[in-house]
Amino acid sequence: MPMTQMIDKRPDPEALSRIKDILGPKGWVDDADDLAPWLVDSRGVYHGRCLGMARPGSVEEVSQVLAVAYDAGIEIVPQGGNTGRVGGATPDDTGHQLLINMGRMNKVRDIDAANYTMTVEAGCILQDIQRAAENADRLFPLSLGAEGSCQIGGNLASNAGGINVLRYGNARDLVLGLEVVLPDGRIWTGLRRLRKDNTGYDLKHLFLGSEGTLGIITAAVLKLFPLPKERAAALVALDSLDSAVTLLEKARTASADALMSFELMPGFSLDWAEKHVEGAKQPFETTYDWTVLMEIGGTKMDGSAGVALEGLLEEAFEAGQVVDAILPQSEEQRAQLWFLREAIVEAQNREGAQIKHDVAVPVSLVPDFIRQANAAAIALMPGIRPYPFGHVGDGNIHYNLSQPVDMPVETFFAEQEAIHRAVHDVALSMNGSISAEHGIGRTKRDELLRCKSDVELDTMRALKNLFDPKGLMNPGKTIPAPR
Repeated sequence: MPMTQMIDKRPDPEALSRIKDILGPKGWVDDADDLAPWLVDSRGVYHGRCLGMARPGSVEEVSQVLAVAYDAGIEIVPQGGNTGRVGGATPDDTGHQLLINMGRMNKVRDIDAANYTMTVEAGCILQDIQRAAENADRLFPLSLGAEGSCQIGGNLASNAGGINVLRYGNARDLVLGLEVVLPDGRIWTGLRRLRKDNTGYDLKHLFLGSEGTLGIITAAVLKLFPLPKERAAALVALDSLDSAVTLLEKARTASADALMSFELMPGFSLDWAEKHVEGAKQPFETTYDWTVLMEIGGTKMDGSAGVALEGLLEEAFEAGQVVDAILPQSEEQRAQLWFLREAIVEAQNREGAQIKHDVAVPVSLVPDFIRQANAAAIALMPGIRPYPFGHVGDGNIHYNLSQPVDMPVETFFAEQEAIHRAVHDVALSMNGSISAEHGIGRTKRDELLRCKSDVELDTMRALKNLFDPKGLMNPGKTIPAPR
């Protein structure tokens, strides 16, 4: 059956009965109230229905469920913590799809501190993994706003990014091995803890970032790193947007590439945070155009990270690139600065409707991208309020736009597609990406037709057909239909 052909019939009740028997009462949910939170995406854009939600407790149960579903032609929607931003884990509205939530598979199977690895199940909450690593005097560096509820399986399936990509890489860079259940129920056990394994195709990378379209990740071997013994942070005000790139370059050199995070924020976003988010306070007496929150990690408790940061800032002040700075004097003050970084996201939500983008361009072109995207958006809609922020250290800007003051929401969203296209065109003109860390899902699926070549798209479809010839795994997500 071609990949693009959808199953449009309710499955045999006997197949569902077999699935329920495999899972037992703890592993099956069909109460409408219990299902409701899992049938809408985190942004409230997509709403779906489902046959029920399977909550397997082991890889064997996942395997058995998928085998039954494969034979019966039941479409599958894998789901982790349901924190995705592009609708990739939400079922459609037919009510014919089976939701498979991995939350019960939440064990840390092994921590090998000497090998700097840990083996975890897909349903482990990211924050729990971070703490388990820390308890072993190690660091698992993946860190993002939803870390208290997102699951590592979803992080890997979407190749999540976050604030530490600059030093440690995206999710795919933090994985040595995977355990995956294929669409027909077969289990691929690739949980190797090896840094070197030159024995043919590296299959794990097909599943990392595949958004559940090729199989279900059930466990992973993650890379660990030395736990920083000290962290030196600073919130700095820049003389110009271009100085962000200059300061980043200097910071990487001054810290011997121990720079962990480098987050760009427009100065007025700090005002919005103070206005809308309890506990957030604009730390500067003046609202500057651009600010950066940066952090250097040190493996020794000897103050060297702070010395490197202070030396860097002195040089930047002398060069006129930094015009103000706040250096926290305690862990509590450092945490407050990071709270402020997260608060600017909630602040924009409370300021009104937004049109959001998750783009990446070469780091050196970030200032040019922001200026050109601002000009394009304002030309389409005078009064629109650009709100770009994010991980400038790796070239990933969350280029968000708030509705003009007093403009009706309906009028604002009526121009959404034109604005998306204009912003994406700017990123693509710089050989950038329309999705830096959020994935494709439903939201950006058809936009891939504009930014991927026929060769790339044909290869993606060929892989999909190879692993999932019936087209049952997360259909309608990630891979667009042919032109």
